[in-house]
Amino acid sequence: MNTPRWEHFEHGADIGVRGIGDDPAEAFAGAALAMTALVTAPDTVRAATAVDIHCREPDIELLLVDWLNRIVYETAIRRMLFSRFDIRLSAEGTLDARIWGEPLDRARHAPAVEIKGATFTELAVRQRADGRWLAQCVVDV
Repeated sequence: MNTPRWEHFEHGADIGVRGIGDDPAEAFAGAALAMTALVTAPDTVRAATAVDIHCREPDIELLLVDWLNRIVYETAIRRMLFSRFDIRLSAEGTLDARIWGEPLDRARHAPAVEIKGATFTELAVRQRADGRWLAQCVVDV
């Protein structure tokens, strides 16, 4: 698997996250990494502790929002940041993932923002003309 690619895009007071990959799972991983990059530099987050996530939605776009919001939830309750995402998507609309991260260290991670949640704004999961997959939405910060 290639390293997921990610980017941010402007959207008023909020920020868009975008993942790009060779398949939808890789694009979902890129969107999650883009979310981490809003908070801190992803390479400062050690992949020390694993957390399992399971989501199920009837639509792949809804699945992206659910996935990102589960990461926001796990970040809040565990006080952790995540930097590695291993995702399996099924045709039946399920996502099973193991994510790795470490407890937030305010001095080392210097968090820039707190993400409140993923939204339906600018929501898209689709295959691009170049064959790569895009997964994006705006997150509330």
